[in-house]
Amino acid sequence: MKTVSIVRHRDDESIKSIEGIHPVLQTVYKHRKINSLHDVDNQLSQLLPFDDLSGIKTAVDIIVSAIKSDRNILIVGDFDADGATSTAVAVRTLRQLGANKVAYLVPNRFDFGYGLTVELVEYATKTKPDLIITVDNGISSIEGVSYANEHGIDVVVTDHHQEPVELPEAVAIINPSLEKSGYPFKKLCGAGVAFKLIQALMQ
Repeated sequence: MKTVSIVRHRDDESIKSIEGIHPVLQTVYKHRKINSLHDVDNQLSQLLPFDDLSGIKTAVDIIVSAIKSDRNILIVGDFDADGATSTAVAVRTLRQLGANKVAYLVPNRFDFGYGLTVELVEYATKTKPDLIITVDNGISSIEGVSYANEHGIDVVVTDHHQEPVELPEAVAIINPSLEKSGYPFKKLCGAGVAFKLIQALMQ
């Protein structure tokens, strides 16, 4: 068997020119041909606007109303890194915004399947949620959302996965991958979508 070694040379001088930056970020910047912090504008004012995300204004109105009415809010996440981050961002920020009744649920896929399934909603009804907000899932949860609707539970879906043929009948759906969404960055992760919702709520 012949072994082939591939060596990638690093331009260490250009990387080291970005002082005070973590080595991982130095490498990322180097591969993006950024050799100076003057080339990077990471101010919050430079974030892409959230207005182009379809459904976000409706979602904000519903969530603000839920907070003001002291309703039970349940965040339903996913167990991977994206879902866990999304869940943490949503729960912590909603509590900071004054939501007193915020809980979260990260289901075991072996017990409940993936996303907002009927089984999961049925389990969640034990805590009597008034509003369910999915993070990093829900775009394909037609049956689960329908079951929630039948039990008087509003559902806001935040997700980034590919648009299915049929969408769930949620009160609001935020997903940059939707064809009708005008958001310029279609590759936003689930935590990024949750962050954009929080950004809109903060406004």
